[in-house]
Amino acid sequence: MSELLAKSPRGSRRLSLEQHVADTEQAAAMLFRPGTRWSASFLRFFKIGSEFLTRFLLNLRIAALLHDIGKANVDLQAILASWASLRQSLRHEHLSALVLADPRMDAWLAGNALLDRDVIVAAVLSHHLKASEDGDWQVLQPRSACPTGLLFNHVDVRHILQRVASAASLTSCDLTFPGEYDHPDWADAWDALWQRAALFGKALKRDPERHRLCLAVKAGLIVADSVASGLFRVDCQMSDWIDEVAHAAHLAEDQIDTEVLQPRIRELSSKKPFAYQRFQEGAASIGRRALLLAGCGSGKTLAAWRWADAVARDEEIGRVVFLYPTRGTATEGFRDYVGHAPEGRAALVHAAARYELQGMRANPPDLPTSLIGKNFVPDETEQRLFALGLWSKRYFSATVDQFLAFMEHSYSSLCLLPALADSAVVFDEIHSYDKTMWNALIAFLDRFDLPVLCMTATLPPDRRAELQRRLRTYPDSSDRRLLEDLEAAETRPRYRLEDVTKENAVVDAVAAVRAGSRVLWVVNTVARCQRLAVRLRDEFALKPLVYHSRFRLEDRQRRHRDTVDAFRTPSSSSAEPAIAVTTQVCEMSLDLDADVLVTEYAPVSSLVQRFGRANRHPRESPEFRAELRTYAPDDIRPYERADIEAGRALLASLAGREISQRELADGIEQYAPAGRDASGASRFLDGGFFATPGSLRDEDGSGTVAVLDSDVDRYATLAERREPTDGLRLNVPRKWARHSDDPRLPSWLAVASGALYDEWLGFLVDEEAR
Repeated sequence: MSELLAKSPRGSRRLSLEQHVADTEQAAAMLFRPGTRWSASFLRFFKIGSEFLTRFLLNLRIAALLHDIGKANVDLQAILASWASLRQSLRHEHLSALVLADPRMDAWLAGNALLDRDVIVAAVLSHHLKASEDGDWQVLQPRSACPTGLLFNHVDVRHILQRVASAASLTSCDLTFPGEYDHPDWADAWDALWQRAALFGKALKRDPERHRLCLAVKAGLIVADSVASGLFRVDCQMSDWIDEVAHAAHLAEDQIDTEVLQPRIRELSSKKPFAYQRFQEGAASIGRRALLLAGCGSGKTLAAWRWADAVARDEEIGRVVFLYPTRGTATEGFRDYVGHAPEGRAALVHAAARYELQGMRANPPDLPTSLIGKNFVPDETEQRLFALGLWSKRYFSATVDQFLAFMEHSYSSLCLLPALADSAVVFDEIHSYDKTMWNALIAFLDRFDLPVLCMTATLPPDRRAELQRRLRTYPDSSDRRLLEDLEAAETRPRYRLEDVTKENAVVDAVAAVRAGSRVLWVVNTVARCQRLAVRLRDEFALKPLVYHSRFRLEDRQRRHRDTVDAFRTPSSSSAEPAIAVTTQVCEMSLDLDADVLVTEYAPVSSLVQRFGRANRHPRESPEFRAELRTYAPDDIRPYERADIEAGRALLASLAGREISQRELADGIEQYAPAGRDASGASRFLDGGFFATPGSLRDEDGSGTVAVLDSDVDRYATLAERREPTDGLRLNVPRKWARHSDDPRLPSWLAVASGALYDEWLGFLVDEEAR
């Protein structure tokens, strides 16, 4: 082999191993070069003092030069050169770590006291997030099981080691390595790697400064490797791209106001005269890390943008990131605010974002005026760069997973980490976070430094206390005495609540619709949602809007828009009556305004969020009150009994009288069950030498992503054209999905029966509805 390859050839273009590691080192040095905002924000994010920049950069550069040395093996080189159709017997990053663990190699690197050899091994071993102590990605597996020929004495490897010596001011490396993995001389290296892994994990717990360095180098290597690989893929000049994207100027003092707030205000002013509430103006002076707690419909999102605008005036940031718990709420955030920014500066980021953006472009009448004519769909280069293609954006509306999932070793989220570190970040609807997400949020706030605003209308007392120990609460009691507008909004009587039987709820809802009202009915499971919708149609000739999580995305998108449109504005003489039957999907960030709201018992915070979808905006008559009807569900699923009982107790305390948002907030304080403090653990923080991907959300394994068998041909056609297939995907119960051997489908995508799907009801999980 005259030349070792790093990647498979792309036509006539070949990338040698030596060139790739040199590119990765160059990317690291350029991305985090001294004197740049990007470098300063990345170190600040990890709470590393600027005096450690030299040490950080040196360790990162050496890790970059050595990260792929394990590709110098016979099996992988044969695969890359297309000499053989083989399966790689050992992962290349595992072999790279083996070389670094060789006692002789370790002694050579010890010639520079600034090199933390364990940090370098950890970064190299984990840079593909497929290194574990056991299981599928066990490092090196049992040594005797996977023999392969090694090429560590190849001239290209020698050149790489010479680069290391030059970069770290070391003597020339004159080591020779055995040419077979199962050679006895590798035994010391194999044993040393495992011994060092165990000791390193303990050492990091005793040395927070070293731990922070380790995390920064591990993340930095993934980013630099991604840049080097991505720019080769699109044949782009590295220095120009990094200067243009990573080292672009910070947001000007008035840029957020000019590019986002003023266009949004012009849109709001077209409907009625606009003026900031004092509550929203006050958000500009609450500091760089805060918790914003205010009732549903109080104008929190506009207050959050005012906060971001103030942050950009006080310190140099390059981006504003709004993070939402669901795709639907992220898309709404984009439509309402982020999309007002100039074309090319705004991004919608979630698993189906490209599909959603293409849909917006195809339906301009459905868009706010400021979005019409803009094309936010990523171009081909951005798409091929994947997460790196987002670095040029200034304003983000994203699902929380897209940025925070680096805590559980999401590769794309790790690639976005330098952009996140250069941002002001808003976490919206934090009341909806499950235990895993909440734990990640708390760990994030504790371990990383950047401007953060968390906001919601409701929080259980234990979670509220956890955040108040870390963030300034706005508005606090002293603020509220000065905020007459917020006080009036939160104490305004909005509801009358009556606890009824399920049958009485049906009678009341039907009567309300026939009297011209808009009725929002929320149940706790998809099956009951479908059953209720069919009953309303068959018994009462009312065909409700149906909105839940078991639709194909293209249908769910329509259900979402139809529901928002039907409940968008307060009732008036021209408003149409409507009834929608939904699940928990209606609880978060949707600007729904019902006259009557019916709900099953639910946890306290869920009930308060559901109630917030009724009488959301002041009506022409100040005496108007939304009618709330609550009833016991047929069973408590998917909640715990303690949560349902707490909800029942809250409802009993409110029944029969007029209720304000303030009283609901007080009810949460009194009735929400106590929970446990977050552990602060995460895969990223606790990985040490190892790294494997996990999930940012609680998962019970009961559902899976599928395509209907009736849509397979259409799916295949879209995939062949390289068009988004997201619209045909849906989440179905795993028991009703099957694996497909169709080569046109990806292996991770299940297939479900089209006979069980109805465009009105969704995937029929309820047998009575079929």
